[in-house]
Amino acid sequence: MIIKKISDAAAKAVQMDGAKNVSVRVIFGPDDKAPTFAMRIFEVDGGGHTPYHSHPFEHEVMILSGDVTVVTDKGPRPLKAGDMILVMPNEQHQFKNLSETQKASFMCIVPIAYQK
Repeated sequence: MIIKKISDAAAKAVQMDGAKNVSVRVIFGPDDKAPTFAMRIFEVDGGGHTPYHSHPFEHEVMILSGDVTVVTDKGPRPLKAGDMILVMPNEQHQFKNLSETQKASFMCIVPIAYQK
């Protein structure tokens, strides 16, 4: 068993086209020899967002803090801390921080095979 604090994982800037003011902390992943899933915490500075993208795997997301919108091909959906989302494979999505001044954060769980 491995027990960590969020602060144990270094925050690294997300280097994807379309990302703005986003960092990620890999809490559990390949370095921990996790066999199936990676748990990541994304921190989105005020006015920031993830890229509008899709991928061939599902992932689960839980909003931890802030006012966030998830943008999909069906339009934007507002989210708050405690909301949870199942993003299906190949579903277009983007997470935007609605605040210009406060940080937002969310946890994302993905298959290890796709963890980068």
